[in-house]
Amino acid sequence: MMNSDSISLLPSSNKPMAIPTKEEEEEEPPISTTSLLSFDTDSSSPSTPPKPPLTTLIFTVLILVTCIALSAAFAFGFLFFSSSSSHPSLSISDDVSVRPLKKLKRPVVLLVSSDGFRFGYQYKTVTPNINRLIKNGTEAELGLIPVFPTLTFPNHYAIVTGLYPAYHGIVNNYFLDPNTGEAFSMKSYDPKWWLGEPLWETVVNHGLKAATYFWPGSEVNKGGWTCPQSLCVIYNGSVPFEERVDTVLNYFDLPSDEIPSFMTLYFGDPDHQGHKVGPDDPQITEAITRVDGMIGRLIRGLEERGVFEDVNIIMVGDHGMVGTCDKKLIFLEDLAQWIEIPKDWIQSYSPLLSIRPPPSYSAKDVVTKMNKGLKSGKVENGQYLKVYLKEELPARLHYSASDRIPPIIGLIDESFKVEQKSSKRKECGGSHGYDNAFFSMRSIFIAHGPQFARGRKVPSFENVQIYNLITTILNIQGAPNNGTTSFPKTILLPSH
Repeated sequence: MMNSDSISLLPSSNKPMAIPTKEEEEEEPPISTTSLLSFDTDSSSPSTPPKPPLTTLIFTVLILVTCIALSAAFAFGFLFFSSSSSHPSLSISDDVSVRPLKKLKRPVVLLVSSDGFRFGYQYKTVTPNINRLIKNGTEAELGLIPVFPTLTFPNHYAIVTGLYPAYHGIVNNYFLDPNTGEAFSMKSYDPKWWLGEPLWETVVNHGLKAATYFWPGSEVNKGGWTCPQSLCVIYNGSVPFEERVDTVLNYFDLPSDEIPSFMTLYFGDPDHQGHKVGPDDPQITEAITRVDGMIGRLIRGLEERGVFEDVNIIMVGDHGMVGTCDKKLIFLEDLAQWIEIPKDWIQSYSPLLSIRPPPSYSAKDVVTKMNKGLKSGKVENGQYLKVYLKEELPARLHYSASDRIPPIIGLIDESFKVEQKSSKRKECGGSHGYDNAFFSMRSIFIAHGPQFARGRKVPSFENVQIYNLITTILNIQGAPNNGTTSFPKTILLPSH
């Protein structure tokens, strides 16, 4: 839980609450097999006249065949279930505590992001390298839950600060400061936008080194972090993935005392393809194959240096992806019968509708009239959009405690889009940014290294928990955040 003075720009009445650790899922009851033996072997009566010899022979043969079949079935079942390693309770028996480092002198965390890596993509094709990390590491069994809105900058910065967007300040990829009128974009490096304390700042504040190869916010000079040229690369999407991997590997060639304790590595795929073709196109499969190849390149490089088993690799995505098409559109002009929504009121259309009406308008009145029109049955696809005052949004979204968030927020159903007015434009693609309760918005959490059990599956969790996880691995005190301090114990191996 955050202290009232942890983020100076936040009102004390809106302190963020710590996320309770999700309860372990209930185990399924064991499958009973006694019904297979329910036939009555004592059904014959002494008074029953003897069967003809041929009939008795046939009956005996049938009994023998049935017994043989049942024995084979039981044997197969025993072998199948005893060899399964997918159940958490069976997957960590070989790991009782943190494995000792073989070459490195201190713990190292390498945080890898594959943008738009929707949970399930790892099953779209053969991914031997990602699967190696899964098989020998720890995985969120049903994916990593992003923060709302499920967009790139809000989620990447949530991962490294442990804060929800309302508290770390990056409430959208693009937004306006209502007090100054200034616009934030993904090229805004002024530290006034970036609240909280990201991991690279936390690390250097403890006298350790950090290195970032592309991560939203890492270019910002903030606190003790100055984005040093040798350890901080300014974003350039044209840099080949191979060059990114090789640069990170070169950090492990430094003298042992100079190897950064925390590093980031970023790939823009498969998000790039997902926006163009949606989540189910062959281009996504190709992108996943490429990312898997980069993970393989990383693993080989670490093995050549003798440090693969020493490095704690955490592979994540920032959000998922869902297909969108023009037939799933909602037009604001269709609400004209109830209320006019001018274009200059809109800060974002889809998948997060954000509206900031002029001060002379009542936000509550606007919401009431919009919802009346949407529920009337006269607005095409109107039932797939619900508009809220931000303070009346579901509390689980944690999306109200910042004046950077416009007063009116529209939640759009999965795969639908909002536009100002109809047009003849036709396209199909993919999008994200929707309610984080949609399974399609989930991403991945895969961790491998000396502090993670091999072959372990853990329940899904929100990505704000990762900050405390990493500071625990590095044995440093983190800044106040929305994660729970007890969470790392549910993921990491005990230290002794």
